[in-house]
Order: sequence, then C-alpha cells, then structure tokens
Amino acid sequence: MSRISFVLLFAYLCAFAVTAVAQNSEADRVIGNWLVQDKKAKVQIFKKGDKYFGKIVWLKEPNDEQGNPKHDKENPEEKLQSRPLMGLELLSDFVYDEDLVWEDGEIYDPKNGKTYSCKMTLSEDGKTLDVRGYIGFSLIGRTSVWTRVR
Repeated sequence: MSRISFVLLFAYLCAFAVTAVAQNSEADRVIGNWLVQDKKAKVQIFKKGDKYFGKIVWLKEPNDEQGNPKHDKENPEEKLQSRPLMGLELLSDFVYDEDLVWEDGEIYDPKNGKTYSCKMTLSEDGKTLDVRGYIGFSLIGRTSVWTRVR
C-alpha cells in the first residue's frame, strides 16, 4: 500500500469514527430519568447493547392500601401479576432513527396490562420526551409528554 493510499484510508476511517461517535452521543441523549405526564412515576431510560429500555424507578404511591408494594395486577398473564411495579421494565427495544427519534419499541401500560407499539421524540433542548403509544400506525394512538428529572 502506498503512503498516499494509507493516508487517505486513515483519514476516511477517522471521519467515519467521528460520525459514529457523534451519532451515538445524539442517540444517548434520551438516557436518564423522566417524570411521566401524570407525575405518578419516574422512568429511567438506559441502553443495553444498541437498544434503549426504560424501567420504573420511583412511584408517588409505591404501596397499596395494606402498605404492601404494588404489583402488576392488571397483567393478562397470571404468573406476571405478582411482579412488583418498582423496577418494572415499561419500555423495550427502542432503536435510534435520527433527528432525536427512537422507534420500533414497545411500551407496557401497567394500568391496563396492555403493550403498545411506541416511538419517542426528544425535544431539541432535551427537557421533554414525547412518548407515543399506538396500535398499528402511529397516527392512531396517544402521546404522553415526559419531563427530564435529575
């Protein structure tokens, strides 16, 4: 390999690495703690491999009327009804697309025990996250606005 070819290859690889790092840092902007719209829970979004997930890390009312930790009682699978809400993974398998949008994920709603397709859109300032759950097409669904917390 000639010296010029080596220099060009090196320059190309450096440019590719910088682009990949920039995209990863943009994709990772969603990572953190989020207060859900009704302010009754906080969800921590984190990364596993190249996908993004979210779990409940705080509940305004973590216990039931008897003082016991709340469980996933609305889950249609009887064996999952005994799992605690605290630590429950609500968001799964999100992939960063571009322009501050994460797609191809799912959101589980413990209030009704249903799982929906979901996409998330981060505001430019990174302070709010539009979480849109839907069935079939994203045009038919509901958006909840979450607020970043420290």
